Amino acid sequence: MSKRIVKGKSLKEVEANTKYMGCTFYLGCVDGEDFIGTEFDNCSFRGWFNDWGRDEYGLWMAFTYKNVRQVMRWIRPGTFMMGSPETEESRYKDEMQHQVTISKGFWLAETVCTQELWEAVMENNPSEFKGDKNPVERVSWDDCNAFIEKLNEEVSELELCLPTEAQWEYACRAGITTAFSFGKSITINQVNYDGERTVEVKSFACNNWGLYEMHGNVYEWCSDWYDNYDISITTDPTGAISGSYRVMRGGSWDYSSGGDVRSAHRFRSMPGYRYDDIGFRFCLRPQK
Repeated sequence: MSKRIVKGKSLKEVEANTKYMGCTFYLGCVDGEDFIGTEFDNCSFRGWFNDWGRDEYGLWMAFTYKNVRQVMRWIRPGTFMMGSPETEESRYKDEMQHQVTISKGFWLAETVCTQELWEAVMENNPSEFKGDKNPVERVSWDDCNAFIEKLNEEVSELELCLPTEAQWEYACRAGITTAFSFGKSITINQVNYDGERTVEVKSFACNNWGLYEMHGNVYEWCSDWYDNYDISITTDPTGAISGSYRVMRGGSWDYSSGGDVRSAHRFRSMPGYRYDDIGFRFCLRPQK
């Protein structure tokens, strides 16, 4: 596709395969696919998302709320094998492997929600292991949705939500088919498991898509009700329509076995349950 050139305009969004010169952008929730093939020459960015870039892991944008900065990573649409093969070590029966397509790209927080961001929004800190850059924990599924609702109300441009279980596993794997995004096995130098407490976010290396601590540190709530997979739904599954338990993913510092922090590992709990190894990571609802 040929690239068009736009000079000196105030725009709300960007468009793919376009070179902008001297333009001002007022960016809200932009679809990351619109950045494909773009070039910017002497342009400025304003709006809720006014900090963005590309790096070796892909496209990112950031927002700042009450002086707390949060980076979001663009997760491109794609197809992957969800669950685990029967030969995978430490596998559970509820991990039936099946093909899933994520048809819409989405922005996912590069880290779990920190205590400093939680405090900025909720004006309290329920965590057992205190630290601004540590994950907020001891938060229930209900608590996390209250946080999301409040931040969405205060910032009208945001449409935050919890990721679906399928979105979470797709992002965790980051194109890798092994048990972990780092390979077939892990060590405590790569993941916070078999530990004594949480550690600061970004304490360990990120995966291939720039996401930190998808394995270990704290469990992460997903939006889905827990049930066995409905393998007849292969595009954008959202889980069971009702249930007693919500899905958690990623494992935590409190598990002695690395098998419980695998990409395919599923856990569940009642939506009002809190513990010091449970946190969350939010995403933006897909725009298209």
